[in-house]
Amino acid sequence: MAGDAKTSRAAVWPGIIALAIAAGYLIALLAVEKQSLIIALLAVGIIVVIAAAWFGLLDGVSHAFSDHEDALGGFAILALLAVGAFFHEDHFVLLLVTTVLLYSVATLGLNIQFGYAGVLNFAGASFFGIGAYTSAVLNAHTALPHLIVLLIGGLLAALIGSLLLLPVLRTRGHYAAVVTIAFALLFKTFLEVNDVLGGPQGMQVKGMTILGWSFNDNIEIGGISLSFYMNYFMISLLLLIGAFVVVRRLERSWIGLNLDALRLDETAASCFGLDVVRWKITAFLIGNFLIGVAGAMFGMVGSFVAPNNYTFADSLILVSILLLGGIGNPWGLIVATFIVVVVPEKLQTIQEYRFLLYALLVIGVLLFRPEGLLPRPVRRYFPGWQP
Repeated sequence: MAGDAKTSRAAVWPGIIALAIAAGYLIALLAVEKQSLIIALLAVGIIVVIAAAWFGLLDGVSHAFSDHEDALGGFAILALLAVGAFFHEDHFVLLLVTTVLLYSVATLGLNIQFGYAGVLNFAGASFFGIGAYTSAVLNAHTALPHLIVLLIGGLLAALIGSLLLLPVLRTRGHYAAVVTIAFALLFKTFLEVNDVLGGPQGMQVKGMTILGWSFNDNIEIGGISLSFYMNYFMISLLLLIGAFVVVRRLERSWIGLNLDALRLDETAASCFGLDVVRWKITAFLIGNFLIGVAGAMFGMVGSFVAPNNYTFADSLILVSILLLGGIGNPWGLIVATFIVVVVPEKLQTIQEYRFLLYALLVIGVLLFRPEGLLPRPVRRYFPGWQP
């Protein structure tokens, strides 16, 4: 028994070391402003990851996260808190990291649809926008508590998404994808011609307030000044933790097993008595709810919403995060979100060409590692369980 405990403790260390290195690297990348140093850091990061994969070091990290997910999840939270503490006065960096956290929540919702149930949704940014516009309207015209506004944003995204269920359920594969693409295009047009929602100019969004605490005011603690974005950083981190726990518990439950059966072979699942329609509806509604909650929070963080922020191109960015990180693996989605959001923002010197580099990265992953940076491991009902 003692030997097993020592082996278990030793197995978790690769994950802890990887998190420490990742946190230090992220702090360095966010802190550096000189473009030559940023490019050098990115090159070093790529070389280190390739070398680690070549020597098999990433396998140990993958096994550590698979076998000790709860413990390493706690260390991951500490790593994010360390990043937030380091940049406690930097408005821009905290806004950037908060954006990553909320995009991660949205992609976790999309992962339920794509990764678990195999339901295609190329209108993720539209449901994100539904949540954002919900917060704009409710904060401007009602006195509802802002935490309730977040839930209503998720519920409205799920409710409006239910309008797509009939055509989505009657189609398969790329035909279902076309339905969601059409919705994304129509949603943007609807926002542009609707003067009640601000038309093409968009709307202002009031900042979040909880129990009289205004999230748009800087924080003073014992002579230490904290950026007001630290408020949004903390609540976005809590949303990400909640979404991550829900998605992982969903995957390990009998619901996740049914969704996997649906994704792998819809016809065979139906022949064995699985209610295909029921589980498609479940995946679509839960996924859109998480996307809507993230969008409602993002609207308050950015203080402004406009149709051009929720286009079909933005939906493709969310889908590409899934492909880059590894469809079905929540850990991979968070890593990919950091790459997609942070790297283009830091490479300002090459302007629009930075998106070309990002596109080349996605194409390279699809060609040489189609399962994503962190492929989904074999499903387990309980963490740490061994057959």
